[in-house]
Amino acid sequence: MPHNDRTPLAHRIQTHVFSTLLFITLALFSAFSHAAEQPAGADQQKASYTALADILQDDKARAELISHLREAAKTQTAEPAPAAEKSEPKPEQLSLIDELVDTTQGTVAQLRQRVEKLKDTIDSGPQHSFRADRFFTALGYFLLTVAVTFALFHLIRKLVGPLYVRLGRWGNNARLKQAHWYQLPASILGAFVIDLVILLLTVAAGNLFTQYMNGGSALIARQQALFLSAFAVIEFFKAVLRLIFAPGFSYLRPFPLTDMTARYWNTRLAWVSGLIGYALMVGVPVVATQINYTTAAVVNFVVMLGLTIYASWLILHNRRTIHREFNLLAERSMAFFSVILRALGHVWHLLAVSYFVVLFFLSQFDFAGSLRFMMTATVKSLVVIALGALISGLLSRWISRRITLPDDVNRRYPLLQKRINSYIPAGLKIIRVLVVLSVTLFLLDAWHIFNLNKWFMTESGEKVISGLGHILFILCFAIVGWTLLASMIEHRLGQELTNGARPSARERTLLTLFRNVLAIVICTITVMIMLSQIGLNIAPLLAGAGALGLAVSFGAQTLVKDVITGIFIQFENGMNTGEYVTVMGITGTVESMTIRSIGLRDIYGVFHIVPYSSITTLSNYEREFGVYRASYNVSRDEDVDKANDVLRQAVEELQQDEKIKPLLLGEPTFQGVVGLGDQFFTIRVLVRTRALEQWTVQYALDRLVKIHFEKAGMAMPRQAVQIYKDEGDAGGGGTLPVVGPVR
Repeated sequence: MPHNDRTPLAHRIQTHVFSTLLFITLALFSAFSHAAEQPAGADQQKASYTALADILQDDKARAELISHLREAAKTQTAEPAPAAEKSEPKPEQLSLIDELVDTTQGTVAQLRQRVEKLKDTIDSGPQHSFRADRFFTALGYFLLTVAVTFALFHLIRKLVGPLYVRLGRWGNNARLKQAHWYQLPASILGAFVIDLVILLLTVAAGNLFTQYMNGGSALIARQQALFLSAFAVIEFFKAVLRLIFAPGFSYLRPFPLTDMTARYWNTRLAWVSGLIGYALMVGVPVVATQINYTTAAVVNFVVMLGLTIYASWLILHNRRTIHREFNLLAERSMAFFSVILRALGHVWHLLAVSYFVVLFFLSQFDFAGSLRFMMTATVKSLVVIALGALISGLLSRWISRRITLPDDVNRRYPLLQKRINSYIPAGLKIIRVLVVLSVTLFLLDAWHIFNLNKWFMTESGEKVISGLGHILFILCFAIVGWTLLASMIEHRLGQELTNGARPSARERTLLTLFRNVLAIVICTITVMIMLSQIGLNIAPLLAGAGALGLAVSFGAQTLVKDVITGIFIQFENGMNTGEYVTVMGITGTVESMTIRSIGLRDIYGVFHIVPYSSITTLSNYEREFGVYRASYNVSRDEDVDKANDVLRQAVEELQQDEKIKPLLLGEPTFQGVVGLGDQFFTIRVLVRTRALEQWTVQYALDRLVKIHFEKAGMAMPRQAVQIYKDEGDAGGGGTLPVVGPVR
């Protein structure tokens, strides 16, 4: 009976002890995994195990441990919600900078893990004893596979050689004869596609060969597969080199390089890529399989160090030459690409050396995978850069072009063509900047520096993309809306060019003011909406603008008075641009009207700005008609009726003048004698004319009156002068006046 009582108790104690031990072990493992650099980790682990053994050995301490665990279990059972809440914290939304920092930290942590993994692999990797018979048997099949693959590859390339020549001639003829623009790119891409087809056929034939020629050994089959994989990767890279340099067919060369330069770089880069590829993907894995991982790591280190040193020397040796070639290429390129090429010419050697240094370090962690990663990243980078350059080149060509609208459209909308040719280049430049940013992000993603897909899925990424899309849409909508409305206003202002119905001066003035106000309103609303899309709260901005407007209105009462007076003048149609007025004693033509002032040009060419609030009296000479009040003084010795008849004759001749007749409105009004003087009487006639034509009529009528009065022998009044003569010598005292006309 006691035995039966102790058995469940012992079982429970063992269970709790195992759970406690497991918990402590996991905690220690977690701590050591996140703090591997602590040197005293092993000592702490031994001390923890010793303390746990002492607790389990002491009955009293063991009982206290059991009671403590039971209380902890009850506490966790009674309060599950807080534990759940603590175990599932709300995820924090990270910005783009935080994402880059986290990515950098993750990369460092991953690098440290790879170093530890490499160390463990070298120390505990499988050790193989070297067997000469197995090695030479595998080597024979391997060399046979290499020979068959390369022989088949070069045979197919020799058979399709005439096709390369035909493609080159077709593209070269297109370049010389200025034929279709797509012929040369099509011939270059066609040659690259042929290279890929040859490569696929060779790899397929090699796989078929290895299925029957492997000696029934899985090891030999694996080594043959390694070679074919390396062959596919390396020859693909060489195909890219042939696409760029085209050493054997200058017709298919996309860049202006000499044959010697193309062969030089194609040969050296092909050898470097071949040695790196076959060493990492074939040589090192074979050594690891046949001998051991330690020897493979040493071979990998020596080979990659030598190749990295050679590649760095090759790059630095040709640094100035390539820099000069970049500058020459920049001189022949468009301005946008010229800046990029000149900047690239200064740093290209640093990027190239960094490329091989990164490959060297990555190859120490993963023999074959590092090369695959570098090749994949390189191909992605080349594709992204090529697409970005193509799109940017097309955009740059479109930016330099100008759109020409038909003549009838230019007549109806005079500023539409100028406005379109100012908006489209600016929009294309914005798109080109976005293309450059996109290329940069894709390059960072290709090299695993920044996870673009993960960032797109985050809330910050969605906000940036959606906000950018909304901003572009709002900007396009505002530009299109402003263009349409402004074109409609300009069409109305220039309507006389199409149907001869010229809008009134008041309508032209109001339309011009409305166009200015419309531009201010559209710009303000667009800026406010764009600010709200980038995350700024515009409510305080609007409130502040309202308060600022109120403060300005109190502090600038004259300005407010100018605006209000100008509004009433416009609604009352007091004056319009182009009219002849007198304001504040200034007479001139209205050249401009703003929301607070008018601009006058007087007869001397002086330009005056008059605020609306200063206008107390406005005289407008262009309202409906004008009147010339012609008054003429005639000597009192002449007959009044004869003078009136002569004046009528002059007016009748004026009415018969073909140049003056269209300027007259109605019949003249003869008022007869309107004044008597000492030496003359005045006769007057009123002539109604078109607005602003009274001065033309005045000059013509005065001329005719002078001519008719001279023909009739009628004299104009002469000035009377009194002459006083001294008569003192004759015995008289005083002077006698002598009155007579002065001619």
